[in-house]
Amino acid sequence: MSDVTSAGQEPAETTTPEELPSPPRASGNGSRRRAGVVFVLIIALVTFLGGGWWLRSANRIVTDDAFIEAPVHTVSSKVPGTVLRICVIDNQQVKQGDLLLELDPADYRVRSDSAAASLEMARNETSGDYAQVEAARAGTALVTARLDQAELELKRGEALFLKEVIPKEQLERLQTAQRVASSQLKEAQEKERKERALIGLSGSGGKEARIVQKEAQLQESRLNISYTRIYAPVDGYITKKAVEIGNIVQTGQPLMTIVPLSESWITANYKERQLAHLQTGLPVEFTVDAYPGKSFHGTVESIMAGTGAAFSLLPPENATGNYVKVVQRIPVKIRITPLGEQERPLRVGMSVEPTIITDRSTLEIIKELSPFR
Repeated sequence: MSDVTSAGQEPAETTTPEELPSPPRASGNGSRRRAGVVFVLIIALVTFLGGGWWLRSANRIVTDDAFIEAPVHTVSSKVPGTVLRICVIDNQQVKQGDLLLELDPADYRVRSDSAAASLEMARNETSGDYAQVEAARAGTALVTARLDQAELELKRGEALFLKEVIPKEQLERLQTAQRVASSQLKEAQEKERKERALIGLSGSGGKEARIVQKEAQLQESRLNISYTRIYAPVDGYITKKAVEIGNIVQTGQPLMTIVPLSESWITANYKERQLAHLQTGLPVEFTVDAYPGKSFHGTVESIMAGTGAAFSLLPPENATGNYVKVVQRIPVKIRITPLGEQERPLRVGMSVEPTIITDRSTLEIIKELSPFR
């Protein structure tokens, strides 16, 4: 090979391997640094979310031992009778004052007519009753005159006996006649008093007392007629209907029940260890198993004075036998916030899960963790 280049050509530049540009190297330290930052951020996020969840759960009191309750109004009859008509069916919604059922009023109308007639007779009293009173009064006057005559004859007889004009036997007859007349006067007076009392002429009221008595009887009979129509005492739903047309019902016999769902409440049985921060007036959020995804609200109204076991039919007697500690539950009454016309009514007996939200601050919750409290 010749080292001489052709005329007019420049010699080519040669490059050594050392002078070639090397490819960029991957930075291992930067990758590890970024991974560490991401890991720290993840730990911080988890810590923040976990702490928030813990603080939130520490500020809430939850139980699943809770049910819907409501007042139960038992409808019964004030008077006995035969069921003539029933105006409602099971589970029907009624308003206060709606007619529920009607008893046969025929018997009570007859009694009312009789009481009205007796009242009219008392107001327009015949002369027969007054004639008996006058007769008794005349009898009293007659016996009084006999007694006066007997006392006069006795006085004369005593004077004649002192002068020894009449014998002692005749004087004794005069004394006996005076005592008999006195007894007859008492009898006549009692008879007159009885006759006057029968027509209401005794006392300060006069015959008005008898009229008042008849008016009371008439008013009672009219009330019994009104009691044959039984109306709804409150708004609610009919349940436990136990009467049919033609049944003979007695006074006080339960006929049906009305449940006003608008007045329902929650009875939540919380464990005794959950009551440390529980007080009345705290807000409540609860869900109902029948309406998943639907949230309701309420307020703690009251806390029962004892555990459910203490007020049961057969309370436990811990002073006898071996004792085994059992966590007790205390009923808490929660008033439900009214929702107006509810599309999803809360019915009695539904299972709910209430959450009571306490008003403790974050600092108070953290202080509970301190071992130096």
